[in-house]
Amino acid sequence: MSVYVGNLSYEVTQDALSAVFAEYGTVKRVQLPTDRETGRLRGFGFVEMGSEAEEAAAIEALDGAEWMGRDLKVNKAKPKEDRGGSFGGNRGGGGYNRNRY
Repeated sequence: MSVYVGNLSYEVTQDALSAVFAEYGTVKRVQLPTDRETGRLRGFGFVEMGSEAEEAAAIEALDGAEWMGRDLKVNKAKPKEDRGGSFGGNRGGGGYNRNRY
């Protein structure tokens, strides 16, 4: 049970985000991804709640709400896509087509 939180201030902390979501239930974990090169926050995060009901309450209350000078985008997190290898995977392009003639 995870919630995506977008349009976060770059000044946000895990404790501050946890406190906001704690008003709607048990916060199990907060993740704030950082840029690999700069170490700077990327402007979004994930909050894991204790139950789906708590998750739904937080989404309902916080989506579109202003916090730290920004309008939050809050919704149910989608599973991470499998991006495959760095060579583009199976896209069906290139190579010799023996069925052409």
